[in-house]
Amino acid sequence: MYGFYRIGAAVPQLHLANPGRNVDPVLSLIRKADENNMAAIVFPELTLAGYTAADLFFQGQLYDAQNEALGRILDATVSVGTAIVLGIAVLDADRLYNCAAVCQHGNILGLVPKSYMPNKREYYEKRQFCSGRDIVRETVRFRGTDIPFGVDLLFGDGKDLLMGVEICEDLWALTPPSNHMASNGANLILNPSASNELVGKAEYRAELVRTQSARLLSAYAYASCGIGESSTDAVFGGDCMIAEYGSLLARGERFAADSRLISAEVDLRRLRGLRLAESAYGDARKKKVRKISFDPLPIPEELNRFIDPHPFVPSDPARRDEHAREIISIQSHGLARRISHVRSRRTVLGVSGGLDSTLALLVSVEAFGILKRPSSEILAVTMPGFGTTDRTYANAVALCRHLGVELREIPIRKLSETEFSAIGHDAGIRDITYENVQARARTSILMNLANKENALVVGTGDLSEIALGWSTYNGDHMSMYAVNASVPKTLIRYLIEYYAGNHPDLRKVLTDILDTPVSPELL
Repeated sequence: MYGFYRIGAAVPQLHLANPGRNVDPVLSLIRKADENNMAAIVFPELTLAGYTAADLFFQGQLYDAQNEALGRILDATVSVGTAIVLGIAVLDADRLYNCAAVCQHGNILGLVPKSYMPNKREYYEKRQFCSGRDIVRETVRFRGTDIPFGVDLLFGDGKDLLMGVEICEDLWALTPPSNHMASNGANLILNPSASNELVGKAEYRAELVRTQSARLLSAYAYASCGIGESSTDAVFGGDCMIAEYGSLLARGERFAADSRLISAEVDLRRLRGLRLAESAYGDARKKKVRKISFDPLPIPEELNRFIDPHPFVPSDPARRDEHAREIISIQSHGLARRISHVRSRRTVLGVSGGLDSTLALLVSVEAFGILKRPSSEILAVTMPGFGTTDRTYANAVALCRHLGVELREIPIRKLSETEFSAIGHDAGIRDITYENVQARARTSILMNLANKENALVVGTGDLSEIALGWSTYNGDHMSMYAVNASVPKTLIRYLIEYYAGNHPDLRKVLTDILDTPVSPELL
């Protein structure tokens, strides 16, 4: 559905070193994923035997039991189209590898070995497993079938999804394998993990997943083992999360006693579009990979994903105020630098009593404060036209007086009527010509005043107007420095609210400006 895929991260109840008892909890979560049209689901590291089985992995009995349990899962999922990523141990050439098995429709499509084996503090994984980071373009005989084996495997559906797999410590390494996967097109990374709990580690782990998804312009699903693992050396909380391009979309409860499954819809088509426009991604070095095709993956029939109707406005008031303070600082410092650079004696801007010109005027005052220059050097011009209302006019005048800027009133009615006559337009016909003559008259006045006063014309148009083309060409879309050009209309209201809250002397007039219905005041 439009490039959206539902992805799951699962933490089943674990019976340590007893793969046979782990089959049913795993199958139960797979069935839920299938019922909910999940394209892929990732389970924790060494899903069937348990990560803390330790030296028991040296016993053939545990290895055989794992493979038997895996066979039961494969037999039971022949009709399941969801891609399933399970953690298993793989024996090849008398070496044991910690791997992820990528399965679909009862078949193992590929085996991806872990690259980085932690051997520090409470971890001593090199005691049991070998690194697979140099394994490429190989196959391994597993359960009677030759299966692609190596870190060079990617899995795709031929549409929007291309999936890579890295395992636990790989993410924490200096150069995670997912970097190379992403440079070769992988836009979804799954990570079967076994990450223990320490004070503060959960926050760092979430930040690691989130920032890796941002760095790779990808989605990232992570599942770590939980209750049931041995607590001899460490405690495991079963952390699981799904991130997309720097945002954490879903996260499971840690230390839950029951099996759990989280899911989120990731927008892979959007990620592909972002990569096309990202030069750093295009310059990333590619490596040779093997791409394995999935059968058609389940697609969600409807989306449960939260779509923020106001993506530019944080819902948390404290964060919103922080953003407002930062945005006004960016605007005012940019304008101050431009004024200083061109040695402008003052600035000129049109004020209407509306939101956009109000913010531009407030930013201008802040800029002159940065330059330690009086606000009286700002020239605000109100230019009443045929559609100007008393309320907006009064607010523009009151605001200028409160701020101490110079205010000039230059009506444009006669000027517009002269131009109507010059071009032979009937002023009774209130069409696009009628409206645009007024907009161009105002811009002409501002530009000519700026020349006369050795000033910059500060533009007031916002990002929403620019994106929609809601301005008059060679009219109000023209200026010498547009301070609102990257601020959407939905955010401007909050910026003015923030300013009103921090300037009691302006609160009354700013509140009335905020309460005035948004209108271009056209006829």
